[in-house]
Amino acid sequence: MKALLLIDIQPDFIPGGALAVPEGDAIVPLANALQPHFDLVVATQDWHPPQHKSFAASHPGRQPFEEIDLNGLRQVLWPVHCVQGSAGAGLAEGLDTNRIETIFRKGTDPEIDSYSGFYDNGHRKSTGLAEYLRGKGIRQVYVAGLAADYCVYFTAKDALQAGFDTFLIEDATRPISPEGFELAKADLQQLGGHIVQSTSLLA
Repeated sequence: MKALLLIDIQPDFIPGGALAVPEGDAIVPLANALQPHFDLVVATQDWHPPQHKSFAASHPGRQPFEEIDLNGLRQVLWPVHCVQGSAGAGLAEGLDTNRIETIFRKGTDPEIDSYSGFYDNGHRKSTGLAEYLRGKGIRQVYVAGLAADYCVYFTAKDALQAGFDTFLIEDATRPISPEGFELAKADLQQLGGHIVQSTSLLA
């Protein structure tokens, strides 16, 4: 049994959004085409309270993309994005949601960021995603979405650590930093993950 995890395909992460990933909108048609090829489709949403501590705006005098220590963890300060209930936090227009069985929301604790769909950045609290997938009999996890070098990467890494056979669908994601994505792919492969193209799944 294999699952497709659609990570943070939200308006704030596509061109025109508050934290746009270059060409982020290009993955939406591919995400739709891939869905029928999986036993289970699950999505994640960044879902931040308005005063989230990962926002530069929550730290007077700080600018977006500066780094701070946040409760013992290194934290990039981001522009305000994916605020709970805002249009930018919804699922992207054009994304087929009919096959998405459930949505796991992350980043809801104002004191800690959450890149992975499985845990917060300190692995202090689980979202319950691993247990949900196991309960559905899933053995293989395929990860797509935004952004490749952050939430997609950390979700794939946690999927590997949770014991799933893990595949990152390279052309169904886009990075903030291409250099960062190269490092992320190398790390995933070293940990036993696989980098694949959508063509191998759509054939």
